[in-house]
Amino acid sequence: MTVVIDRRTPPPDPERGPAPVSAAERLRAKEKAGGLYKPRVPIYPKLVHGRWRAIKWALLIVTLSIYYVTPWLRWARPEGLPQQAVLVDLAHWRFYFFFIQLWPQEVYFFTGLLVIAALALFLTTALFGRLWCGYTCPQTVWTDLYIYVERLFEGDRNARMRLDAEPMSFNKLWRKAGKHLVWLGVAFGTGGAWIFYFHDAPDLLRDFWAGQAPVSAYLSCGVLTATTYLLAGFMREQVCTYMCPWPRIQGAMLDQHSLQVTYRSDRGEPRGAHKKRQSWAGRGDCIDCRQCVVACPMGIDIRNGPQMECINCGLCIDACDEIMLRVERPRGLIAYDTDAAVAARAAGQKPIYRLVRPRTLYYAAALALVAGLTGWGLATRTALDVHVLRDRNPTFVRLRDGSVRNGYTLKIANRSFQAKTIAVRFEGAPGAQLKPVGAAAVTGSAQIIAPANAVRTARVFVVAPPPFHARDLPSAFVLRDGATEVRAETLFITGAEVP
Repeated sequence: MTVVIDRRTPPPDPERGPAPVSAAERLRAKEKAGGLYKPRVPIYPKLVHGRWRAIKWALLIVTLSIYYVTPWLRWARPEGLPQQAVLVDLAHWRFYFFFIQLWPQEVYFFTGLLVIAALALFLTTALFGRLWCGYTCPQTVWTDLYIYVERLFEGDRNARMRLDAEPMSFNKLWRKAGKHLVWLGVAFGTGGAWIFYFHDAPDLLRDFWAGQAPVSAYLSCGVLTATTYLLAGFMREQVCTYMCPWPRIQGAMLDQHSLQVTYRSDRGEPRGAHKKRQSWAGRGDCIDCRQCVVACPMGIDIRNGPQMECINCGLCIDACDEIMLRVERPRGLIAYDTDAAVAARAAGQKPIYRLVRPRTLYYAAALALVAGLTGWGLATRTALDVHVLRDRNPTFVRLRDGSVRNGYTLKIANRSFQAKTIAVRFEGAPGAQLKPVGAAAVTGSAQIIAPANAVRTARVFVVAPPPFHARDLPSAFVLRDGATEVRAETLFITGAEVP
């Protein structure tokens, strides 16, 4: 009997257990074994240099700086109010944004901002594809940062692949451990910055390390730390492909005139290897080097056409342009282009770019309308507001002299930072007198003090003498503060039997 020994794989040793298996072999074994879910194939994007990579670095720095620095900005407000420029004060139900203060009753402004953001995203997608996804989406920004840290410890694409394939060693251990420690630090900083938006940042920082911060702060920081670490460190492109709904929604906003990262097949085909000094006659500019593929953080081949996974980050453009310079061909084999332009060039026609078309006009008009209404609402909003609750039991009281009394509760909101003396009068019932609880009845205007940045609840009675020409009299409370006047419509119930 002949025994064949494979020198590449050592035989198993009963004393030491099975021979070590590389990461690549484990991955192939999982793929062969199958299962309910396909295992994730690691993607090792290669570092490229160029215009779009530089733009991504700049936007990464800008967006992360805004996120981490904003909670520490100060804004002068009266004593006793938060001095943080941007703060969601859940304890007192206030939202502060520099000079703007919004109350829960003004939720329509938040709705307007959300609609503006959605319409802006629709318009951007119709014009330029998934530009948001490729440059400013939080998942993209933090994944870029994590990949940058990964390169610092493990090197670029080939070095990372070799490191993952080799067995565990001290070199591999310290590189992996260092990477994950920095990842956890970035994730913790992300969760920590988030909670500063809901409490005064300097106070919360002190209380956090002293163990005196609210439980919600520790829970929120922990959740944000874990999700950042998992989503940016391990799931990466899977978040964009499987978890995010936007890749599936964007198809309704794209058309043949949308600018997207595009492989210009009219120029690149037929592709094939190219040798120096070889003629370019009868062939395309693509030399099938696959540098566009290895640079892609989503692991796709842009030469296969538009794909749901593509986030339009433009890194494949930089990778291809670098190769085109080396082979002395014009740049732009992969570029931001439209399907209509590629088809036109393939047919020998001049491409036409149509940024203005029905769908972009619809999105732009809707965006302008909602933004205008929201801006007009913010510009014309008053610091004084009132809501009237009329007594329902009893609806009215008939007094001994024949006059009728109705009771009301006024909710006077003073959104300014100074206490105000408000003049309140009642219109709709001739000869009516207004009597705040605890004050004398007046025929004209009663004075009610509204504390700063608070809601004053005032109980008032309105007494009107007969005769009455209707059972229900449309009426209104009119509040005046200087030149500001607000009205709150209500009814005065007389109970009179009028034919």
